[in-house]
Amino acid sequence: MALSLAQRLPRWWYQRQPAPALLPFLPVTWLFQRLVARRRAQFLAGRRVSVHLPVPVVVVGNLTVGGSGKTPVTLWLVEQLRQAGWHPGVVSRGYGGRAAGVRAASADDATATGDEPALLVRRSGVPVFVGQDRVAAAQALLAAHPECDVLVADDGMQHYRLQRDVEIAVFDSRGAGNGRMLPVGPLREPLSRLNECTAVVWNGAPEPLAARAACGLPQFAMTLTGSTFRALADPARHCAAADLAALCGGRPLYALAGIGDPQRFFRHLEALGLVFAPRAFPDHHVYSPADLAFARDGVLLMTEKDAVKCAALLPAAAPAVTGHASSALPESWVLPVDADITSAPGAPGLLDLILEKFNGRPPA
Repeated sequence: MALSLAQRLPRWWYQRQPAPALLPFLPVTWLFQRLVARRRAQFLAGRRVSVHLPVPVVVVGNLTVGGSGKTPVTLWLVEQLRQAGWHPGVVSRGYGGRAAGVRAASADDATATGDEPALLVRRSGVPVFVGQDRVAAAQALLAAHPECDVLVADDGMQHYRLQRDVEIAVFDSRGAGNGRMLPVGPLREPLSRLNECTAVVWNGAPEPLAARAACGLPQFAMTLTGSTFRALADPARHCAAADLAALCGGRPLYALAGIGDPQRFFRHLEALGLVFAPRAFPDHHVYSPADLAFARDGVLLMTEKDAVKCAALLPAAAPAVTGHASSALPESWVLPVDADITSAPGAPGLLDLILEKFNGRPPA
């Protein structure tokens, strides 16, 4: 199957040296780097207005294009804050959503507000507001939910209009790729931007180039855990990975992933001992029944992020009996995962570091 440009670009970006096909775009990269530096300097100098909210703000972001594990970090942080007695809310751009302006995200409407906000609502149980203008989204959330006393921004490191108390940069094992900025490389900002971050979370093994740039920052390791699937058509049904083969009755297993690094999901399935045929899609891909037809003779495994979009393909009364898939898509199972974030032995935990920053926050 021929790869689309959206699928080829990450392969080129995450080579050690810029791919020859991208070298003609080096002048665009140099121009982009200058524009990014100029915009950042304007905010730092006060020539562009940024907004200080009445509650602490934590930005969970990254320097690279695409997913690196920000949403699992956000979910982990929301739960940790709740256990510590806080009442968090979440703001997100809502990438891929069709709704304009600012609105509350819905667990059942990924088309309107994006896949990640729908997942955040479903998993966190806290208010989630989306909008390209993160300041407007945050203000709307606080107006609708005055009980919220801390905001977590899922992405938004480059949204400088929103002042923040904590910045957490998330990298997966691909790191900074070739270390170049767009369009020759995957970086939205130079690696030197890490000097202004609070901490770095590694979703996988640290990559040398990004690790050198993060030297001196508090660093944390994240692993994603999960081995129990739930049926897409009937979330009340669960199946342990060890029992999946027997449940499938000899039918082949397929897996799809439309996330920043699909191989990360496939490696997770392999670690669970599953044998399957993988199919990668671009990040935030909007699925149609035709996309899933490759798995019609078997059982399809997918991420939660993909599930919030694929669920829309189910009929209103989806069958919940194994072996009787709907006409819209194959029998499908979803693997929920949870983040486990740890620090080096003897070092403060990530939540402790964040709360310390909150304690030193000037009044609004």
